[in-house]
Amino acid sequence: MAQNRDLLDEFIDIKNDWQALSNPVNDVANALSARPEEVQAWNPAEFKERPRANVNPCVTIQGDDPKLCTRCVDVCPVSAIDMSEGGIEVSDKCRKCGLCSSICTSECFTATQITPRKLYERIVRAASAFEHAYVTCTRGLGRIPEGNEVVLPCVGAVPPEVWYAILVDYPNVSIYLPLGICDRCRNVTGEDVYVNAIGQAEELSGKGMGLEVDERSLDRTKNHDFERKEFIDSIKKQGLSAVGAVNPAIAVARSITKKIDENTRRINAITSTLDAAAAPTTARRRRVLTQRRQIMLTTLQKHPKLAVRMKPRRPTCDPERCNLCGDCAKVCPTRACEVTDGGVFRVEAAYCIECDACIKVCSEKALSYEFYNAAELVVPDKEEIERKKRQAEQKAEMERLKKQGMEQLKRGLDFLEKLDTDD
Repeated sequence: MAQNRDLLDEFIDIKNDWQALSNPVNDVANALSARPEEVQAWNPAEFKERPRANVNPCVTIQGDDPKLCTRCVDVCPVSAIDMSEGGIEVSDKCRKCGLCSSICTSECFTATQITPRKLYERIVRAASAFEHAYVTCTRGLGRIPEGNEVVLPCVGAVPPEVWYAILVDYPNVSIYLPLGICDRCRNVTGEDVYVNAIGQAEELSGKGMGLEVDERSLDRTKNHDFERKEFIDSIKKQGLSAVGAVNPAIAVARSITKKIDENTRRINAITSTLDAAAAPTTARRRRVLTQRRQIMLTTLQKHPKLAVRMKPRRPTCDPERCNLCGDCAKVCPTRACEVTDGGVFRVEAAYCIECDACIKVCSEKALSYEFYNAAELVVPDKEEIERKKRQAEQKAEMERLKKQGMEQLKRGLDFLEKLDTDD
C-alpha cells in the first residue's frame, strides 16, 4: 500500500534528484579515472575470518573428556578442529564459515564480525534504515552488497538467540538464498544449522522468517518514516533549508546508533542486576553471562509476555546420590552451578546455557534437568522503572497543580460574583 505523501516527501525527492543531477556522470568518471587497484571489487574473503579458540569455556577441555561435547567437531564441514592434547587447534583447512561459533553455546570460538552482538547490530542497522533487510551468504549474493544486505560466510553463523531477538523486533528481515545454492556448497552442514536455529527462534517468538530466492524480488526501498526522520534531523543538525543540499548520513548513523546504544544499556543493566542478585560462588569465581544469553534476556525483558512460549531447563540434584565431588561446578563453562560449603547443589538459572556438561560429568547420575517458569528470567529494568516512577510523580504533580489552579479560579469567580451581588 502506497504511503501518504506530503510536502516533506516532495522536499526529499527534490534533494535526491538534485544530488543525482548535480553530477550525473560522477560514478562513470570515477570508474574511468581511478586506478584499477582502487576500484572496489567483490571479494568474498572480506566477509570471512578464521575463528579464534578459547579453551577456558570449553567443557571438553575443562572436563578432560572428548565425549563431553563434540558439537564444533561434528559441525565443521572439513574436519579442521582438533581438540586433542588439552587444546583447541583450528587448522589451515578451515573454510571460515562460522558454524563452530554459532553451534558452541559456551562461545569458545570467536571471530570479530560474527560475534552474537555484532551479528545482531549489523542486522538491526540494515533493518532500521530500509523497508526490508536481507541476510545472505557470500555464495548466495556474489556481488558487492547493498545497504540492506547483510553478507555472512554462511547463514548458519547466526545463533538462534540472535534470530529470536530479530524476529521479535524486526519483522522486515528475511533470508535471501537462491534456489539450490546450499546443495552446491562445501559447507555441507550449514543448511541444517541455520534451519534448526531459525526454527528455534520461530517457535520462541511465534513469528516466521521470510525467505527470498529470486534477486529480482529484493526490495531496496528505504524505510519511509526513517527517511523522513533522517531528513529532518539533517536539517536540524546542519541548519540548512529544506531544499538545500543535505547530508543525511550523520542522522542515519545517529538514529541507528541510538537503538544499538539502548540495547547495550539494557544488556549492561541486566548483567549488573544479575551480578548483584546472584549468590557468590563458594570458590569466588565470576559467573559468565554469554553474549547469546544477554541478547535472549534483553529481548525477554522488553517482551515479558513471550516467556509463556519458552520451556527453559535447569539442572537439579538428587541429594541422596550426590557425593559432593564438585565435578559439575568445575566443568560448568559459565559458573552457573556449584556445590556449596554446606554440601548443597545450587544453580543460577539465568546463567545456565543448558550445555549438559554438569549432567554428563556426574559419575553418580545425581543431576537431571527440570523445567521451570521462564518468567523467572525476566530481569526488571531498574532504570526504566525509575523513569516511569518519575513520570508518574510528575503527572501527579501536574494534576495537583491543575486542581489547585481550578480551585483558586473557582474561589476568584465566587468572590467576583459575590461583589457583583453586593453591588
